[in-house]
Amino acid sequence: MRRSMLGRLAVAACSLSLLTAFAPAAVGADGGASAAGGSGRSYKKVGYFTQWGVYGRDFQVQDLDANGSAGKLTHINYAFGNVSAEGKCFTGNIPGEADAWADYARPLDAANSVDGVADTWDQPLAGNFNQLRELKAKHPGLKVLISLGGWSWSTHFSDAALTPASRKAFVESCIDLYIKGNLPQDGTRGGAGAAAGVFDGIDLDWEWPGSAGDTDTKYRPEDKRNFTELVKEFRTQLDAYARSQKKAEYELTAFVPTAPAKIDAGFDVRRIMRDLDFVNLQGYDFHVSGEPRTAQQSALYARGDFSVHGTVEAWQRRGAPAHKLVMGMPFYGQGWTGVSGGGDGLGQPATGPAPATWAAGYEDYKALKKLADSGAYQVHRDRRGGHAWLFDGTTLWTYDDPQVLRAKTGYIREHGLGGAMFWSLDADTADGELMTAVDRGLRGR
Repeated sequence: MRRSMLGRLAVAACSLSLLTAFAPAAVGADGGASAAGGSGRSYKKVGYFTQWGVYGRDFQVQDLDANGSAGKLTHINYAFGNVSAEGKCFTGNIPGEADAWADYARPLDAANSVDGVADTWDQPLAGNFNQLRELKAKHPGLKVLISLGGWSWSTHFSDAALTPASRKAFVESCIDLYIKGNLPQDGTRGGAGAAAGVFDGIDLDWEWPGSAGDTDTKYRPEDKRNFTELVKEFRTQLDAYARSQKKAEYELTAFVPTAPAKIDAGFDVRRIMRDLDFVNLQGYDFHVSGEPRTAQQSALYARGDFSVHGTVEAWQRRGAPAHKLVMGMPFYGQGWTGVSGGGDGLGQPATGPAPATWAAGYEDYKALKKLADSGAYQVHRDRRGGHAWLFDGTTLWTYDDPQVLRAKTGYIREHGLGGAMFWSLDADTADGELMTAVDRGLRGR
């Protein structure tokens, strides 16, 4: 899921390698979730906070409190932590590889701080990590996980998972850095235990074990077995550290793909689901703007094509319990320009990705909402398929809006799924429109 520092997000998660289609089939409910709240169920609401979003987008942790999202989330996944060529979790100020300045060194003024107090020059923890700590203090029960890898930073996962010794060392390094909070010294920042208590667990975002991901990401046939063993090693070490701290648990989750070929190449579903608290299903980038024809990127149903329903069915058929499946939802759209062929624009040839704010072919929901409200674009809907798109006769954007999210949250409730995940929180409107739609939908409102 990694999209680089300035939002090179259009190549995301599954990208052009989604080559196998399948039709939707019936999915049965699984009532395994614990009861909570007026809805009779507790649902995960997992939002990704992007490390680089604090720059161009100027989206700070404090914005999650100001727009009401923090009070609706159960989990924040911090994107991303990197894996070194030596198979260790690491950080630092290395362009394109790590950004300790954003993570824990950058001072925040009072206006951008969750607690309304400016950072001092000598406090060991500043930056996003300190703000996440403050956000958790203000919203007890909110959990923060470090997400490791992503599309661009899965490069060395295969090597890190290769042997029992490499897996043990890899997991130890990640727990030391993020769970124990032993950060490298960066001036007055960092040091032993500086980030202790910030993270409540680890999210594995290896894209993809056993099959191709980004151009420099290594993969091997034995990745499937090694990923299973890596998950087990994380579970073992996290549980041991939790016991030593007299803590109930540290959570362990993973981001997992849509394509059946990728599932089968990299994921021993029944075994990993025993050790994972839940998995976040890829629910977007079914088609991307680099393709020559326009298409849906996140349909709930799509016969003969990738869809959310098809993803859920694929994972359940391989043994995943419904209550551990969290549905991924996009807070952005994929776009094409030079669309010809008339009609509503969907399924038509295009000359290339549409111009956009951060990267061609990729646009935040908040910008797409403005296009929809402008009247220059017509909103089209496939109500049966559960997806929407904008088209002005030349440019098309496929995206999820509150109406689509209501259908998807209804599906989650109907099929007994574990909840909703969204990429990414900085793409929502200033008043958290999409987050509110998901929250209300999961409450049955």
